[in-house]
Amino acid sequence: MTLTREPFASKKSKATTSFEYSPIIVHTGSIHRASELSAFDCLRIIIIRDGSAFLRGDFGEEIASVGDIVIFGSNVRCKTVPEGHLTSTVIFIDPDYIVDQVFWQYAHVLNDHLDAKEFFAMLYSEPAQVLKVGEEKVDLLMPWLDEMTALSARGSICEHFLRMQALWFLVADAITPHIRVSTAPLNAAQRAQTRPTLPRDRSFTPIREEALIVRGALKEDLARDWKLPEMAAMVHLSTKQLTRVFSSAFGKTPRAYLTMLRVEEMARILRETNTSVAEAGRKVGWNSRSRATEAFRECTGRTPQNYPATGRISDAQQGKSRR
Repeated sequence: MTLTREPFASKKSKATTSFEYSPIIVHTGSIHRASELSAFDCLRIIIIRDGSAFLRGDFGEEIASVGDIVIFGSNVRCKTVPEGHLTSTVIFIDPDYIVDQVFWQYAHVLNDHLDAKEFFAMLYSEPAQVLKVGEEKVDLLMPWLDEMTALSARGSICEHFLRMQALWFLVADAITPHIRVSTAPLNAAQRAQTRPTLPRDRSFTPIREEALIVRGALKEDLARDWKLPEMAAMVHLSTKQLTRVFSSAFGKTPRAYLTMLRVEEMARILRETNTSVAEAGRKVGWNSRSRATEAFRECTGRTPQNYPATGRISDAQQGKSRR
């Protein structure tokens, strides 16, 4: 599709040169000639409102017309060749935003958001799909799509965020039953073996005081070299009892929870201060730089070196400054 501006770049702020970011951008428009072969680093859902077109790309060739909905995965190249003209509404969606939704939808069998990313790729493995939904059903989507288009054009992402999400869920609920998915016959126990972190397995019931005490201690002194027997003795439980009580309350063992707290604090340090990765790791309790990097990547999906920060100095630079 030919666009007049980049997806995810909404109305420009008057105060800065940066753009407001939105995980969902919606455009409605018409094309009358063939587009360039191009790909987008996002999911694209194209609802055909009028006309028809040939779609050619990595997936082969498809034809789409009124009543069809076309779904492209991230980075799938496509060239659109309209038969006369094509009018459509295109929804651009950040893949990470969708992965977050998949995580909560399948939280009973997924360990974390990294696991959800792999699970999502397995479920929706086809690079492109043309859904023959029918004109009548597509017509029902039009009021929602028109409002989403208007909100995208208006900007003020934060102000209209919840309304955009509500509209997206209405559209997704109507589209999802038509999407072809791959078989993923994995239960919670099988998924738990694919990543070292524990799955979220808890019920919303009153938390036992012992779990709250241990959590408070971990948060108060997360850089301490905590041992499970030490934590258990603090609340007069056996190590097995503490693990069961704590996991039931917070969905993770005490050690896994401590790792999560350390990564969160390490991320804050890297984000807000001019601290090297090695020093940030030491501040939260990891003397090994490789262990800090491994845990950070496991929890966030990126290395601490690639984590967003302003003016961070490298380990090498910090070493020179100490000389």
